[in-house]
Amino acid sequence: MPRKFLVVVDDSPEFEAALRYASRRARSTGGRVALLRIIPGQTDEHWAGVREEIQRQQRAEAEELLNRLGEEAATRSGAQPVFLIEQGDPHAAIRKVCADDAEIKILVLAAGTGSRGPGPLVSAAVKGGGFGGRKLPVTIVPGELTDAEIEDLA
Repeated sequence: MPRKFLVVVDDSPEFEAALRYASRRARSTGGRVALLRIIPGQTDEHWAGVREEIQRQQRAEAEELLNRLGEEAATRSGAQPVFLIEQGDPHAAIRKVCADDAEIKILVLAAGTGSRGPGPLVSAAVKGGGFGGRKLPVTIVPGELTDAEIEDLA
């Protein structure tokens, strides 16, 4: 049973560092990368038809993005990644996928750089609240690491 390194796919500039690190760690340990894309939840009930179309479009975009990123992850890790798409709150989505898959052993996040802070997921992990559910180690990768630095660390 290979362990999986969970990476939350977002639009932050530091995301690439988390993906590169997780992929390299997966290669060096015989593991796999699990890519999680979280689609924001919708609450406007009176726009149900429009909401459903938006959700279909968001899911199609998420699948396209995961397929594109999956190629990079497969090349770097040596194994085809697992694609996960959840909707709603990021913390709840992380809890759900971890509860559903016991092979997910490590959550890899990249810390933001500059004055905008480390990012909401990193802040949640550091504050001790974590993501609830089962105990899950979190690796926080500095977002500004170069490929060479990641190779050296992973």
